[in-house]
Amino acid sequence: MNKDLDLARSQVLSSALDSYDLGPEDVALLQGEPLGEQSPSELGSLGAVAVIGRPNVGKSTLVNRILGRREAVVQDVPGVTRDRVSYPAEWAGRRFMVVDTGGWEQDLAGMRARVAQQAEVALDLADAAILVVDATVGATDTDQALIRLVRRKGKPALLVANKVDGSALEPEAAALWSLGLGQPWPVSALHGRGVGEVLDQVLALLSGVQGPSLADAPGVRRVALVGRPNVGKSSLLNALAGEDRAVVHEVAGTTRDPVDELVQVGERQWRLVDTAGIRRRLHRQTGADYYASLRTQAALERSEVAVALIDAAQPLGEQDVRILNLATAAGRALVIVFNKWDLVDEDRRFLLEREIELDLGPWSWAPRVNLSALTKWHLNRLSGAVERSLSGWDRRITTGKLNSFLGALVAAKPHPVRGGKQPRILFATQAGARPPRFVIFSTGFLEAPYRRFIERSLRESFDFEGTPVEISVRVRQKRR
Repeated sequence: MNKDLDLARSQVLSSALDSYDLGPEDVALLQGEPLGEQSPSELGSLGAVAVIGRPNVGKSTLVNRILGRREAVVQDVPGVTRDRVSYPAEWAGRRFMVVDTGGWEQDLAGMRARVAQQAEVALDLADAAILVVDATVGATDTDQALIRLVRRKGKPALLVANKVDGSALEPEAAALWSLGLGQPWPVSALHGRGVGEVLDQVLALLSGVQGPSLADAPGVRRVALVGRPNVGKSSLLNALAGEDRAVVHEVAGTTRDPVDELVQVGERQWRLVDTAGIRRRLHRQTGADYYASLRTQAALERSEVAVALIDAAQPLGEQDVRILNLATAAGRALVIVFNKWDLVDEDRRFLLEREIELDLGPWSWAPRVNLSALTKWHLNRLSGAVERSLSGWDRRITTGKLNSFLGALVAAKPHPVRGGKQPRILFATQAGARPPRFVIFSTGFLEAPYRRFIERSLRESFDFEGTPVEISVRVRQKRR
């Protein structure tokens, strides 16, 4: 009964627009055509191959050549890649996963030891391996130690001699037969020479392998962990995953490539994306930091909800506000997480409340969670906050209910009179969700304070928690 009443009310109100000038877009909108919603999709997978090797042999360049696009961060210095990062790839009609890894070396300490450990984990999880060797340098002790590791793991492997930019360098590639891993395949990852033959051999290694599908099961939502460097994004991912999935170190800027991980939290699975910290404005960055920030923004665009981490033990900065602006401008649901709460004392808590009141007022609609990724204190509260934000992000309101709400709102508090005229709201409709978008037809321009008043009232009445709400006004005049 209520649905029929709402439908009848919306038809009556929309018919009042017949005497106004309407464009084709207005007519399509009134007929219920949405403006467009996000529906992320991914390829399926028929196996996984790990690209391994010592630092600066061209692993990430080869990965980009396999993918056919610049996806992995590349720079002409060793040690740029640190985490193991998976990408969907396709060759000759077959889909597979290619896993980029950091440089592997022996007897390391600190962060480089953790990078090497992630490369070994990638080798354990993969169905096959591509061992990349620099043909211009030749076989080294590190290459030989890595081959012994591959043999212990029992993985089928392909030996690739990289940086063979011409036929004159092919004898250097042939010298790698001495490694005992079979035929060395000469390639130039930079120019694409010989990569097709290598991919044919990769498909032969993966023949008969049926890997897990990359397409997430229904109900799996994509969550991007964003924030400035060293706020604990990778620590939070590891705490939720229950394993050392991302490299963590006290050095700021450890993560450079977005790291995807399917994580089971409670009864729901999440696709968590750990991103690189954004440290300054994009045009001021150089090298690996520049490309890492580009991929962070791309990961944010592909996600559905952004979990913005803030260091609770440090004063709020301009960088924190800018990251929140990026998430809002991308139209993503938002959860604000104050990490490192175990380091907050009473004095800092008082100052933090004042900082939140002064600097985070525009995001008062976003749920806030205080936790410690290191000690896992209040870690269980994060999933509920993400659920609430996504619920508001997906929410739709019927046209009849929306116009009834606006009618009562305008009657209680009409728009101020400006220049002897008072704009009148004719009709409103929700043009889309993810995030919620509303279009209001009126006889005059609605000022920004009044639009903000409508937005606050919509949030209070229809529970749009944790999501940006977009309101656009279309001024229409009566036909002469």
